[in-house]
Parts: sequence; C-alpha cells; structure tokens
Amino acid sequence: MAGFKKGNKNRKSLIAENRFKDSSIKSSHKNLQKKKKPNRATSSKPNFIIKVLRKISLICLKIIWRFAWRTSLIMGLGIMIAVSYYYYNLKEFGTLLDERSRGSVTLENNAGAVFAWRGDNFDKNLTANNISPHLKNAILATEDRRFYTHFGISPRGIASAVYINIKEGRGPLSGHGGSTITQQTAKLVCLGNPFTKSKWKSEKAYEASCRESTIWRKLKEALYALSLELKFSKDQILTIYINRVFLGAGTRGFEAAAQRYFAKSAKEVNPSEAAMLAGLLKAPTRYAPTNNLKRSQERANLVIGQMENQNFLSTIEANFARKNPAVLSKLAQSRAGGYFADWVMASLPKYLTNETTEDVVITTTFDPVIQNAAEKAVRRVFKNQVSSHSKAQAAVIIMSPNGAVRAMVGGREASGAGLFNRATQALRQTGSLFKTIVYAAALEMGYSPSDLVNDEQITIDLPGSNSWTPKNYSNTFNGRITLTKAFSESLNIPAVKISEAVGRTSVSALGKEFGLFSDPNNGPAIALGTSEATLIDLVGAYATILNQGTIVEPFGWKKLQLAKNKNEVLMIKSERSNMKIVNPETAQNLIFMMSEVTKSGTGKRAKFPDWEVAGKTGTSQSARDAWFIGFSKYYVAGVWMGYDDNTPLRGVTGGGLPADIWRAAMEEIHLDLKPTPLPAMEQNWRLGKNIENTLSEPSSLETILGKFFNNLFKSN
Repeated sequence: MAGFKKGNKNRKSLIAENRFKDSSIKSSHKNLQKKKKPNRATSSKPNFIIKVLRKISLICLKIIWRFAWRTSLIMGLGIMIAVSYYYYNLKEFGTLLDERSRGSVTLENNAGAVFAWRGDNFDKNLTANNISPHLKNAILATEDRRFYTHFGISPRGIASAVYINIKEGRGPLSGHGGSTITQQTAKLVCLGNPFTKSKWKSEKAYEASCRESTIWRKLKEALYALSLELKFSKDQILTIYINRVFLGAGTRGFEAAAQRYFAKSAKEVNPSEAAMLAGLLKAPTRYAPTNNLKRSQERANLVIGQMENQNFLSTIEANFARKNPAVLSKLAQSRAGGYFADWVMASLPKYLTNETTEDVVITTTFDPVIQNAAEKAVRRVFKNQVSSHSKAQAAVIIMSPNGAVRAMVGGREASGAGLFNRATQALRQTGSLFKTIVYAAALEMGYSPSDLVNDEQITIDLPGSNSWTPKNYSNTFNGRITLTKAFSESLNIPAVKISEAVGRTSVSALGKEFGLFSDPNNGPAIALGTSEATLIDLVGAYATILNQGTIVEPFGWKKLQLAKNKNEVLMIKSERSNMKIVNPETAQNLIFMMSEVTKSGTGKRAKFPDWEVAGKTGTSQSARDAWFIGFSKYYVAGVWMGYDDNTPLRGVTGGGLPADIWRAAMEEIHLDLKPTPLPAMEQNWRLGKNIENTLSEPSSLETILGKFFNNLFKSN
C-alpha cells in the first residue's frame, strides 16, 4: 500500500468494487439525479404563493399597525383632552361633598329627640378615615374590592358585568354595571352638573338623567372618573361617596342612615349593622329595614359572607354577626310620626320645609309614648274585634287642652311619608258629634241642662219638597225628658227640635266659630251632623269646650331653627288666642252633659276606672262614619272609623269600636297620672245639691214649649 498511487490505471480493482459492476447501479444513480430536477421545478410554485402571501400579510400588518397606532394615538389624545376638560372643570372637594339642591328637615319630639326626617339628610363630618372600619370594609367588599389599586375604572369588572347581564337575558348595560366606587361617585355628582330648574323640570327628572345607562353616558362617566382619580386622593373620593349615596327612608349618606336605622353614628356601627348598611347600596328602598327587616337581614348575611371571603372578617366574627343580626332602634321600630311629621311640614311655609335650601330643625309637640299608645289601641281593636278582611280605616288624634297635638294616627298604615292622612285631610259627616254644637247654641241662649224637651214625632215641611220626619236610632219615643238625658242618649228628635228652637242660623254660625265648617248645610238636618269636618278640627272644637269656651287651635310645632346654629330661631309658635267662643257657664254645662254620656249614655264603653271623663258619640247617615271624641283633665282625644269609599259600617256606632279605641289609648297614657276630676266638674260638685235639685225639679213644660215656639217663629 505504500507504493500505491492515486489514479494508477494498472491497479487491481477492489473486491468491494467488483460487487457492483452491474451497470444498473450507475443508471439508478443517474435516474436519481434526473428525478431531482422535476421535483425542484414542481415545488417552486408553492414557494412562490407563500412568498406572495407573506408579502401581503406584511403589508396588511403594516397598514393595520399604522392605523392602530394612529387610531390609538388619536383616541389617547381624545381621552387626554376629555379628562383634562373634566379635570379643569372639577369643583372643589368641599363643593362636591355637599351639592344638594335642597336642605334637610329634622323633626324633634317634645323631649328634644329626633323622630323624623324630611328632605336630603346629610352630615359632612363623616370621612373615609373616621368611618367605622367595619362599614368601610363592608362597602369595599360589596362595591369595589380593588378600589385602592385601580385607576378609576375596572375593565375586568365591566366585562364581567356585561357577561352576567347577557347570560341572564338582559341588555349588556342593564342590571350589573361593573362600576367602580369612583364611577359611582361620578354618577352621584352627576358629572359635575348641579340641578337647575331651567334645565330640568323637577329633581326627579334630574336624578333620572344622572342614572342613565347608555353607552355614551357610561363613556363620559369613565372619563369623569379618571379626572376624579387625578385630582383627588382615594380617601377623598370615598368620602364624597359615603356622604352622598342614597340609602332609603329619605337618607343621604351613611351617617344619616345609621342615625335613622340604629340611632347611632356611622363611626360606631358593628359588623352586622355595617353589613346591613352596605347591603342597602344594591336597592335602597327594597332593602330598607324600615320596609322589611327580614329581607334587609338576609341581604346583610350575603354582605357578611363577602367580607369573610375577602378576609375582612374572620370565620368566628362572621358567624357571630350572622347569629346576632342588626335590629332597628326603638324609635325606628315604632315607625312613629309619619302622619304627624307630614302634617307639621304642611303647616309651615314651604320655603322652610319642603323647599328649604338650608338644614333646619323643627321642635314639635310630638310625644312618642302617647303615639305608641294610640297605634297600639288601633291595632288591638282591629285584631280582636274586626274581621281580618275588613278594609275599614281609623284615625286618632290626642292633644293637650291647649291644642298641642301629642299623637296622630292617620290610618292603619303606621309608617311612611306622604300617606293620605284621614285625621287631617278627610272631610266626613260629623253625625251626632254636631249635637254638642246644637246644645251649646241652646245653652248660650239661656236654656239649662235641666230644661225639658218632648221626645215625640215631629214633621217639618221643606220648601219646594216633601216634608221631613226625623227618627231616633231606636225608632222609639221617650216623651218629656231633660236636655241632659236627650244629649246623653244622643236622641235625634230632641236635637232637631232644639236646633229649630234656637234657629239654624245661630247653630250654623256657632259651628263656624268653632272652626268646623266654611259652608255648612243649613237645612233642618244640620242638627244631625250632615255637614262635613275633619277629625283634627272636631278635636280642636271639643278642646275649646274643655278650655272653658276659649278657642283652641291645634298645633304641632313650637319653634324652627337652623341646624348649623340652633341659637338662631327663625320662627316660634305664638301664644294661643284669648277669644271666647262660648261663655264659661255654657262650657261647664256642656262638660257636665258630656260626662253623663260616659256615665250612663251612649259612650259608656269609653269610661275607665278612677277617672272623670266626658265625651260624645257620633254616627253619620247609614253608619258611614263612627266617632268618639272626649277628654280628661289632661288630654283631649278623638277617634274616627269608616271606609274611604263611604261604604256603610256594619254594626258599628260611635259608642262601639271608636269608644273602645279611645278608652284603650287614654287608659294607657293615664297610668302614671293621678286621677283628677274635670275642671268644670269640680265646680259642679261644689254646687252639688243645686244641680240635683234642678234635675229633680225640671222646668215646666210651658216654659220649655214657650221658648221652643218663640224661637221657632223668630227663626222662620
């Protein structure tokens, strides 16, 4: 091998070479070489298409990129301009904190405690730093758990909300909004647009526009939220939010809500109370505990679960909060003062009440203890003595002798604001209650309680129509009886005779002086109470009798002052009038006759042990109205029962259920008082024998008949 040279023609072929001497090897090799050429030629077409597609794709990508970054740039600039615009026009923090179009009205009872609110209630002293940590955590857990980390909007939250809305069959923007607290704050301040009467017809229309859920509105809301984030700190934004949000029952902000529902500051609420307050954010009216406490507690349990899941509460704390749910304060539980508060608001100038731009405080005559007694009496009688299907209504007023109203029940609905008040708004036929005025007119003309009247059939001719024959309720006659007896038994015929004797004009005029009618029915039936009056006017008239004939005008407020400066009194209730309607002797005689009503007459069911009381029953035509009004030395109270549609009552008279309600309420509010005789009765007792002698030796028939016919002819 050492002498071997490359390319030597004389070398012997190798054995390996000799194995493949067949020419087929070479030909196959050549064939392989030949086959490569057409393969390369065939694959060139796909390579060309791919190259073309790549070039097209690159061109498209370049176009899209150029369009995208230009569009993004334009959109970014647009967002910057919009945010800058909102930022530049943003109001100061203090202005956004309190930008109400109207002020609040706080009503205090006679002891100085708050019992009702009207208007937009608000307290600027609440901040994100001094609010109860439990309440702060509850708000974050339910509304925006990433509040302190996002930049004002949450794309993730919005996408999730849209998905849920579509999944539940609603529009993408209907239902869940996915809004952050910052966005909700932007909505609360209505994107910086305050209410103006020139732009919106009403505050309701204004608030509706602030709550729009259109795409354009959502976009502006997001931009405004970004401007809020740029100008204010997170705590400032949260402070605006917790002070302006509506939380049901006329409350704005968590401080007003905590005071309204729990009678404590929002700085002091515990986890269960915090959960209930935060739960109101979803639907304030629906979940308000004053409307449905159980439903509110169930919502609070969901909030507690969210607080536990986000580690705001431990499992032990969460379980304790569930086992000890929040409850309403005693004041909120009583649901007192709705009708009374509405009446007081209506009795004062609108610019100081419903249309006030300032926060005002009204000190009233309202007594929650007496109110509770009145409401309880109504509930008890209707529960035990009235069918559960009955739609009959009732109204109650209790006042002091000077006219200071202490309690008011305007219907069986004990709560709410703006309800129809049957105690002050319902004009109803007075029925036999008006006989008191008839007898007062007679006493003023010189008649005596011991004078006689003949209870027998009488027919009165009516000009231009048929004659009229009044009948007693019992359809019987009693013959010759005293005026006191006729009054206590509420007999119709004697009342008509007396009215005709003294003259209808005199009776009508005296009714007007008592403040009962502006245009009474002047027919002979006036004696039977065919004219209409309100319960509060009638109670005021009976208080006038207790007040020895000096007129009494019911009132419910004592003073009005600004909340920010209670030393500045804007209005104060003037002293009562000294005008006499009837002379003291007439009033004393009426009190005596009314006391006989409760002792042995139609009002016996109103009598309660150890107390001297006086009153009068009343039942209108076809028993459409049933009344009882009476008094002790300390209180005057009136009760009405009937249907709103004037359907006749079945088996109910003034001496029945109304007297029962009256007795139940009056007996309770007199429990801690020392039994005291009526003022006039003290004088009558001092006369004692004289009264008894007078009653035992009544005036002669000739005398009473002479008075009757003389006055009858004079009136005609």
